[in-house]
Amino acid sequence: MASRRVRGAGGQSARRAARTNLVIDTAKYIERNIPNFEIMNLEAIEIIEEKAEEVLENIGVKFLDNPNALKLWKDAGADVSGELVKIPKGLSKKLCSTAPSRIIQHARNPKRTVEIGGRSLVLAPVYGPPFVRDIEKGRRYATISDFEKFVKLGYMSKWLHHSGGTLCEPTDIPVNKRHLDMLFSHILYSDKPFMGSVTAPERARDSIDMVKILFGEDFVNKNTVLTSLININSPLTFDSIMMGALEEYVSNKQACIISPFIVGGAMSPVSVAGTLVQVLAEVLSGVAYSQLLNPGAPVIFGAFVTSIDMNSGAPTFGTPEASKILYGAGQLARRLGLPFRSGGALCGSKLTDSQSAYESANTLQAALHGGVNFMLHSCGWLEGGLVSSFEKFVIDSDQLGALHTLSSGIDISTNGLAINALKEVGPSGHFLGCDHTQLNFENAFWRSDIFDYKPFETWQEEGAKDTTSIANKRVKSLIDNYIKPELDISIEEELRDFIKIKKDSMPDSFI
Repeated sequence: MASRRVRGAGGQSARRAARTNLVIDTAKYIERNIPNFEIMNLEAIEIIEEKAEEVLENIGVKFLDNPNALKLWKDAGADVSGELVKIPKGLSKKLCSTAPSRIIQHARNPKRTVEIGGRSLVLAPVYGPPFVRDIEKGRRYATISDFEKFVKLGYMSKWLHHSGGTLCEPTDIPVNKRHLDMLFSHILYSDKPFMGSVTAPERARDSIDMVKILFGEDFVNKNTVLTSLININSPLTFDSIMMGALEEYVSNKQACIISPFIVGGAMSPVSVAGTLVQVLAEVLSGVAYSQLLNPGAPVIFGAFVTSIDMNSGAPTFGTPEASKILYGAGQLARRLGLPFRSGGALCGSKLTDSQSAYESANTLQAALHGGVNFMLHSCGWLEGGLVSSFEKFVIDSDQLGALHTLSSGIDISTNGLAINALKEVGPSGHFLGCDHTQLNFENAFWRSDIFDYKPFETWQEEGAKDTTSIANKRVKSLIDNYIKPELDISIEEELRDFIKIKKDSMPDSFI
């Protein structure tokens, strides 16, 4: 009979201590070792592409209050009438061909630098909500203190590769000045890559000026250090605010996610194919415009699409239709050779509950298998994007670890095949004490840091806590153990001086 190796209590205690000690560690961005899910055949893709170009040629897109854009399009060969631009077949694709297929976004800590494109998946947190929620205080308007707390949680997360952008809107700071505090929080409290401001062209310019202080002007002139979200005003409209921000970034070789913002049935047709036609038409024209401004500028094919509840008019998330659109948009992005942004832990639920879990899981899985390269909203999103939740932030962050494991595929090395373990144990044995198990047990299975695996009696004795309560405790533990990454004091002081000068140069505005 095969010999058995028995684990002692000392080893169990050591492993328990290792699990409870918090380590500030970030996993490398995901490099998929699994195939993408291809929902459309070649004929369907070509039909979508043909119809998108028909839309651009016959219906056109609007560039609002942007004479320079209209001139560039006219000079490039488009038919420009007022603010309407009709793009001849083939022109937008030709222009898009100069955009790079992979983007390296540098972090101030080189170990945190990410690559966006190809087989990679970079995970970034929630973006944009005006409200926050936690167990103690409930739903409330966000403050800069909340924002800083989210940055710290993102920095402490092993599975988040990116610090993100507007993690929540700090409503206690004037609208025209809060971008300075948000960007400084990303710089000060994290050393992961981050996003710039897009709410006005001058705020994009401030973002570029601040990263020049952080990285050095020469480095920024030669490298991508910002990725920023440029939403298209669907259907088929480019407003001057977002385009003004895009113009600032692409002129300085900083990356932009050019993304339709669509609620299907309200801002696009109710059909999946019709929505994909619109998504492609909008992205083609947006990316083409970026290349008119600066050929070779780094851009990302974005697709943020939800469906709509036809009874209430509210957006819905985690639906099969949204997944189909994500899968299809990923195929279209790869055909253009562009990095792809979509997905996230999206949900419409008001609370961190089973609805939020199901809806979020559906989109996370679709994003993993749909070839997403940059996943915004990967943790913390609640109530259709109106709320950033502290508890959901850490629950979702925890689940991102499962994506890392799934993406690695199946190990068929000698260790993975484990033939020696089968020989050692033989028929009718068990594998708990065999050599292979002893060598691999710590890393053999992904394990949640949030979910409760204890027996019922132990769980009951410890207070019968649900997942949200456990997550609340985890939030507090992470914040209590937060350690700020080092930042050169001269750079910090220069950034503080820059912010003070900018704030003093204008009166407060809350609109």
